Amino acid sequence: MRIIVPVTAGAVNDILARLMGQWLSERLGQQFVIDNRPGGGSKIGTEAVVRAPADGYTLLLVASTAATYNFIRDIAPVASIIRAPYVMAVNSTVPAKTVPEFIAYAKANPGKITMASTGIGSGTHIAGELFKMMAGINMLHVPYRGGAPALTDLLAGQVQIIFVTTAASFEHIKTGRRALAVTTATRSDALPDVPTVGEFVPGYEASAWFGVGAPKATPAEIVEKLNKEINAALADPNMKARLADIGGTALAGSPADFNKFIAEETEKWGKVVKFVGIKAD
Repeated sequence: MRIIVPVTAGAVNDILARLMGQWLSERLGQQFVIDNRPGGGSKIGTEAVVRAPADGYTLLLVASTAATYNFIRDIAPVASIIRAPYVMAVNSTVPAKTVPEFIAYAKANPGKITMASTGIGSGTHIAGELFKMMAGINMLHVPYRGGAPALTDLLAGQVQIIFVTTAASFEHIKTGRRALAVTTATRSDALPDVPTVGEFVPGYEASAWFGVGAPKATPAEIVEKLNKEINAALADPNMKARLADIGGTALAGSPADFNKFIAEETEKWGKVVKFVGIKAD
């Protein structure tokens, strides 16, 4: 059985896929192989699942990117896993220590600040575009094929800012990057001393979320069985601790709940997608 991860190894998606793959292997007696298919803002990996047989043997690690195109048309939501904040982080060479200082710096240097993301239409991209829109600033978007190369260039000073998941942020915040804010409506338990973007840009909110999907025609009984096992994982104390370590809050629910959640997120981000000009295929 395969879990296709549409980003590079080492990203939060990848970590979650390996955690869930191990859990499902033990519970179902089947070996789960993690298959990384990065590129195209997650579309390459997603399309591989769309084309796969609808027999439950090929799954997709779903992320926030699904809200930027007609995801539900092609993929059957199986189960949500976690929700987590992004961190608004800058390279140490940026002369701003707070969100207001960064906004002032960006307005003084329109189009000169480079903003990294994990790909066009990715969650990190649209979180940054929402910030640009609401703060009234202009930054140059630089898409990467995954979080690892984007973070490497941020540390090296090739790009100045990124909106990145908390799991990818912890070790780097201490090594040349500054966390200016988190993107959720409330402060993160993982980074309690870091303010929210909304404290300075009222109404701003964005979060990363992850789940599992399957080819659209996958039988309901298979979807329900996988959903039951994933929810059992989210209720397990050891798994909860692992998820907390990467800054995530468990997001248990039925396939219908996950479907509704994705629909709501798609509607929410529709305005940002149109503003940026991302084509929803």
